[in-house]
Amino acid sequence: MNPTDTSTATHPAAAQADLPYAIELVGVNKRYGALTVLEHVDLEIEPGEFVVLLGPSGCGKSTILKIIAGLEDASGGEVYIQDRLVNYVRPKDRDVSMVFQNYALYPHMTVAANIGFPLKMRKVARDVVAQRVTEVAALLELGQQLTKYPEQLSGGQRQRVALGRAIIRDPVAFLMDEPLSNLDAILRVQMRSELLQLHRRVGKTTIYVTHDQVEAMTMADRIVVLKDGAVQQIGTTREIYSRPANTFVATFVGSPQMNLLPGHIERRDGSVAFVGVVRIGLDAAPPVEDGTQVTLGIRPEDIRLRSAETPGADAVATVRLVEDVGAEDFVTVDIDGTRCVVRVAGHGSVSEGTTVALEIPRDVLHVFGADGTRMDPAP
Repeated sequence: MNPTDTSTATHPAAAQADLPYAIELVGVNKRYGALTVLEHVDLEIEPGEFVVLLGPSGCGKSTILKIIAGLEDASGGEVYIQDRLVNYVRPKDRDVSMVFQNYALYPHMTVAANIGFPLKMRKVARDVVAQRVTEVAALLELGQQLTKYPEQLSGGQRQRVALGRAIIRDPVAFLMDEPLSNLDAILRVQMRSELLQLHRRVGKTTIYVTHDQVEAMTMADRIVVLKDGAVQQIGTTREIYSRPANTFVATFVGSPQMNLLPGHIERRDGSVAFVGVVRIGLDAAPPVEDGTQVTLGIRPEDIRLRSAETPGADAVATVRLVEDVGAEDFVTVDIDGTRCVVRVAGHGSVSEGTTVALEIPRDVLHVFGADGTRMDPAP
């Protein structure tokens, strides 16, 4: 098929069933010469879903957004929007709206003109544009700002204008590229809440890019964790936090990050234990041989601090640092040269330099193989 004729192509399975996905990526790759930016990305997003692409800088999350929008071409794979193959469809015909990090407002236009600009470009009647601008402004609480110019607005108000310009098009999906990163910390938290409430009112499919795990965890229906252009895990906040697929996800999602302890599996007299700087019996062990090198993962909030004299403790450690963050303390302890962070409620419960005992419940342990991949117990 000639690439120029694919704008009307549908997903190969569409003839057999109506697929539920608003957006679907199938084996999408992106390369710049010898540099691989994305490697075989598969992603299925349902209508109305809020999906967050999360990862460090340079992991490819913004590139995915640009490929969906048509601002970048995929080097391989297929992109579908509502079952339509859009690899060769122009950006303006893909029926998605982008919200950028820098707002991208026209400084010489009023708020009303900025919001209504997409409809004006589509030659929509002036009275219809005015009505839609009024509706969108009311939705975003910008009704009193319509005659102002961007320079007269706060950062949060400018971001609302950018959102309004996206909403007025009534697209299939919103694509948001770190839209809150230019705001100060307090305003960022406020806008995060407002964005989530807006999504629930409007109900549009949203793909949101961020490197901020708190934004991802508090806003997403599902999170896509990326590293070096490859998807590491896709799931809800609870799934990713409670069952990280590998050590990268385990340490990237969660603050303080998960403690990782190197060691090996020891099988003796019908029992199985992890042996490293601590020795912990495993009630549910992965099906590996005696001596297999593994990494034990423990969330900071899952470790219990006890007095040094507590009998039957899993380890004895020295407190090296106590960080008071208000309602909690982050306590860094040293276990025979290995440092762990313990998250405890309240403050002032321990002092730096003291010796403490650690208790580690068996039902909250995570075991990872030598390659960093999660190892689950045998069924």
